[in-house]
Amino acid sequence: MAKSSKSSLAITRAQFRTAAKPIAVVINGKELTAAAKEFSTGSLGWNINDKLQVEVAGQVVTVQVGLNLTIIGSKDLPQDHVPDPTPGVPPPTAAGGTSSAGQADF
Repeated sequence: MAKSSKSSLAITRAQFRTAAKPIAVVINGKELTAAAKEFSTGSLGWNINDKLQVEVAGQVVTVQVGLNLTIIGSKDLPQDHVPDPTPGVPPPTAAGGTSSAGQADF
């Protein structure tokens, strides 16, 4: 498949979150469900992680299934703007971490 120039998608991240439905995928006669997912790369799509049994030479073996269905170009969609929850108030630090002033929190 030839790589095309980047084009804008007719969907937003918010539309994907609210409207993307799971996708049924059949592998070796077993129906698996790919759940809608926002990947750590920023792309949108669907994902399956599962195990299933496959027969090889009369022996049953267990296989790991890892399947990504990625919407081409979705990584380039603008990220949602998340407003600052409380302007002027620093976010809490994790236990044992350090504050923005460099002091340890215990």
